[in-house]
Amino acid sequence: MAKWLKKGKSENEIKEADAKVKKTVEDILADVAKRGDQAVRELSKKFDNYEPENFILTEQEIEKAISEVSKRDIEDIKFAQNQVRNFASKQLECIKDLEIETLPGVILGHKNIPINAVGCYVPGGKYPMVASAHMSVLTAKVAGVKNITASAPPQNGKPHPAIVTAMHLGGADKILCLGGIQAVAAMAIGTETISGVDMLVGPGNMFVAEAKRQLFGRVGIDLFAGPTETLVIADKSSDPEICAVDLLGQAEHGPTSPSILLTNSEDLALKTIDEIERQLKIIPTADIAKVSWKDYGQVIVCDNIDEMVSVANNLAFEHVQVMTEDPDYFLKNMTNYGALFLGSRTNVAFGDKVIGTNHTLPTKTAARYTGGLWVGKFLKTCTYQKILTDEASAMVGEYCSRLCALEGFSGHGEQANIRVRRFGGRNIKPYSSAE
Repeated sequence: MAKWLKKGKSENEIKEADAKVKKTVEDILADVAKRGDQAVRELSKKFDNYEPENFILTEQEIEKAISEVSKRDIEDIKFAQNQVRNFASKQLECIKDLEIETLPGVILGHKNIPINAVGCYVPGGKYPMVASAHMSVLTAKVAGVKNITASAPPQNGKPHPAIVTAMHLGGADKILCLGGIQAVAAMAIGTETISGVDMLVGPGNMFVAEAKRQLFGRVGIDLFAGPTETLVIADKSSDPEICAVDLLGQAEHGPTSPSILLTNSEDLALKTIDEIERQLKIIPTADIAKVSWKDYGQVIVCDNIDEMVSVANNLAFEHVQVMTEDPDYFLKNMTNYGALFLGSRTNVAFGDKVIGTNHTLPTKTAARYTGGLWVGKFLKTCTYQKILTDEASAMVGEYCSRLCALEGFSGHGEQANIRVRRFGGRNIKPYSSAE
């Protein structure tokens, strides 16, 4: 039976914090809906001390930002974008339109239609999340989205050059220098100067994630992507130092980012805990990672590998790093995860930044019912039907008429009956007058 050598905050404590976030977001969304640009400007000044004449960057502002990025950084951004583009393109090739004659004269089909307008949020905060521009903007472009608005918060009172560069190279049609709740609210609701979109995508902090949740329905969203989660699955063959590095490497995202070690080796668990304490004394981001590990870090010891699979599926974490003697066992048997990182040669950072898979992934157990952002998220699979012959229309109509009678839908039934009369030559009474 699994036992916890370390636990984080209680579920009730987490729920109390979530309730405060929910109320803050509700108030801000209502304000933006009511006052538009004025509310956005006041919020940007309050949270980012930034109030430009226009939040939409001009071509000249974009060019200036790009000019401030080194040649090497631009080459690295292009390399990462090539990997994301290549993988997304191959994914798109797997998505096919369909048209089939299911019965003589009856044609059914579906088309995969790109979303018309998408808003891509790129987090800033303590770290400029350059890679998020590749994951959202570029993937939407590969999918064929016609209008892509990308938004990221200012850094030091101006647009972040590398983020703007990544957005531009990724194919953004409009770039905003705007962050937080006000950014996703402006893109979803629309203001006097910022056009509303049909779908919001991209990761963010707890406030951005909650804003997307509350805006869902008004617009589509990719998924609920809150504070990052990392699960390291390891056995006695694993290196405690690497386990600690992979846990703390994600804990630095923020003070509410859960990192969990799941193992069937208590010896490895204890050594990893000691190694984490050692590394927290030397890593530059210890001030954040230490809080995250203290409040949200966990260490779970299982009896065997099957119990590890069961616990991992129950956790349904965003990132799952597997470093065991047979990592493919988890690929074959796990069902709930955002992304798997198999073996010690790969890691979550590779997926976050450069390898080509998308880093916008489900959190808070959403992996139970959805995968991460991918090219297919930007497509609507829409069905159509047509009937080519009178005989087919009348034949389907007879079945439909009887099934409508079974359900008591007289209007639906008459839609079928009139086709039987017109195309089948049969004098069927209107359903509404039938016994």
